[in-house]
Parts: sequence; structure tokens; C-alpha cells
Amino acid sequence: MNGLHLIADLYGCRCDLTLLKERAQLQTLCVDACKEAGLTVLGDYFFQFTYDNGEPAGVTGTVVLAESHLAIHTWPEDRNVTLDVYVCNYSRDNSALAKAVYDRLIEVFAPVETVGHRVVRGHIEMPPTEGV
Repeated sequence: MNGLHLIADLYGCRCDLTLLKERAQLQTLCVDACKEAGLTVLGDYFFQFTYDNGEPAGVTGTVVLAESHLAIHTWPEDRNVTLDVYVCNYSRDNSALAKAVYDRLIEVFAPVETVGHRVVRGHIEMPPTEGV
């Protein structure tokens, strides 16, 4: 379970609005970012939401990696995105690769504000030994 989990809420994304509304464009960006960083893409699935009138709405998607996953959700009406990049560091440290994907996507979305979290997974905090 040793790994790095990067999580971000991106507000007021200044990218082209089609990136937040068009499944194929977002899917290509995410898959390519993972490959360019050196991660191993095993598969992906992206779903296109639509408004009642049939117009494209947000997109939700995942890229399954040998190292773990990327998950993304868009809200084009608010220009917001949630981003989740998790890599396992069991056989090698993939932290820099996860950070490269994370940074690349944030750069492309160009949010006005980013609220990010870095979670190191798989480290159990042991209670202090009595008297120590």
C-alpha cells in the first residue's frame, strides 16, 4: 500500500471550455499525460454526461495504471475540476511520475484557485511507547 495520493479541487479553470465538456478531448489529455510521465496505462473509461437538451455537460473518467489510477470529474457550468492521482510505490518510487501528471493537468486546466492535498499512503502511525 505504500504510495502517493495527490488530490486537487480546481476552481475557475481558464482552459478552453470544450476540454471540460467533451469526453474524447479530456480522455486524450489524461491518457497522454500518464504515458508522457512514464506511467503504464492499462485501460481507461470516460463517461459523457449530457443536459436534457442533449448538449454535452460534464465528464467523469478514470485511467487505470499498473501503478494505480487517475480519476477526474468536470463541472463545466462552474469551470471546476476534481483531480485524483494515486501511484503505488511498492516496487519503485513513482512519486515524481504522479507529480508530473498532476502538474501537467493543473497547467492545462489553468485554474484560478487550486486546493490540493498530498497523502502518503500505507504508513501506519504507531502510538508512542509508554514512557517515551
